[in-house]
Amino acid sequence: MPLGLTDKQIAAIDAVVDIALHGGGGPVQSSEITTRQGIPRRYLEPVLQRLSRGGILVGIRGPAGGYRLARERRRITLGDLLRAMDGDGSGNTAGAAPRNSAVQSVVGQALEEVEAEFLARLDAVTVEVLCWRAQGGERPKAPPATMDFSI
Repeated sequence: MPLGLTDKQIAAIDAVVDIALHGGGGPVQSSEITTRQGIPRRYLEPVLQRLSRGGILVGIRGPAGGYRLARERRRITLGDLLRAMDGDGSGNTAGAAPRNSAVQSVVGQALEEVEAEFLARLDAVTVEVLCWRAQGGERPKAPPATMDFSI
């Protein structure tokens, strides 16, 4: 498992990249994601619903329904996905032991700083970049600044 990510976070990333690659403007059904990614449907559905509540996906009901991205893939970052899966992005703090000692306070503060840096780095990686990598390509180079589009 990559660097402290939960199985649900990894499933969320897999699902969103799959939708970005295979959506083609229309909804992608969870059964299609299950087939391609090997994520059990009972496990995947709550992940997709959480991503919908988090503003990453839009759920479409009906026989031709499914899920599509809520915004352009270049405007969704890995940090966005993790925050949507965690709710507020603060990690698993529910039921955490109270910080009674100075050591616990210092270590807790250091971990919060590391988590903030981690999320900031993930905010630099978009779903679009993940799609390019999944397709075996590199990010296209920016057009030269001297390009002229006049007719």
